[in-house]
Amino acid sequence: MGRPRRRNKPFKPFNQSNKHRVNNRIRAEEVRVVAENGDQIGIKPVAEAIDIAQEVGLDLVEVAPNASPPVCKIIDYGKFKYELQKKESLAKKNRTENTLKEVKLRYCTDTGDLNTKLRQARKFLENGSKVKFSMRFRGRERAFMKLGREKLDNIVDRLSDVANQDGNSNYNGHQLSIILEPS
Repeated sequence: MGRPRRRNKPFKPFNQSNKHRVNNRIRAEEVRVVAENGDQIGIKPVAEAIDIAQEVGLDLVEVAPNASPPVCKIIDYGKFKYELQKKESLAKKNRTENTLKEVKLRYCTDTGDLNTKLRQARKFLENGSKVKFSMRFRGRERAFMKLGREKLDNIVDRLSDVANQDGNSNYNGHQLSIILEPS
């Protein structure tokens, strides 16, 4: 037998975008220095700017590396990272994902089950998601396409208070579907 093969983890390149150069890692010769309170100190050599930051007991953090000369701020790096993390989490929390939820049903779905599916679709629409109603026809069921279209039209009418139909119902292959978007 032998030992089991070890799977390698996929290679992830080092993400430089969220890393900020601090103190001795700043590569530029001269930098524009900004104090902790936002006052401009001026353009200084990196060594002098680091000395100024260390006198105050803080770090020199490169905030805008693409500027000419790069902008560095005298701040506490730990606090700076915490603030960035807080901003990212707040932005992530406030971001609304425009997702498409799918509700599957059949042409013969009865009223009780249909009411349950409509209630669920109403929740999705009130949360801001689009809802796709799809109806699948198997074999001889394709003869009942008219019943399926009527049921989908009924659904659109019943959800008209919270949703608008996004385009017409489309039929591809053996599936009939409509997409409703929140109004």
